[in-house]
Order: sequence, then C-alpha cells, then structure tokens
Amino acid sequence: MSNRVRGGFGQPGGGISGYPLERLHEEVAYIAYHFHWPRREILELEHRERQRWVKEIANINRRLNEASRR
Repeated sequence: MSNRVRGGFGQPGGGISGYPLERLHEEVAYIAYHFHWPRREILELEHRERQRWVKEIANINRRLNEASRR
C-alpha cells in the first residue's frame, strides 16, 4: 500500500487510522499512572500491546479491590 493511501499525502503510515485521540490519552495516562512508564515509551507500544497492558492493570485493580472488601 502506498504512503499516500496509508498515511495521507506523503506522510509515513503506521498506527491505527481513526483511533480516537481521547482514548489514546486515556490509555497512556492509565499505564503511566499505574506503572510509572514514560509517555514516549507507552506511545511506542503497538496498539494491541498497549491495550493488553490496560487490560492487565484493570485485572490487577479488580483483584485488589475484591481482596480489600473481604
């Protein structure tokens, strides 16, 4: 696929086209808050890997919350 189609008018392709910027900010903030990773490092993660870390953090938080209720 040409760069024009993928990235638009000579811009390099990459990432997921149309992924909501607000959602990306939420994911970055969530991971940075819980794991203290630098923003650049989080943004360099592949989309699916970043979502996987969000899911894992949510699972950890859920288990901790359940344990604190006992």
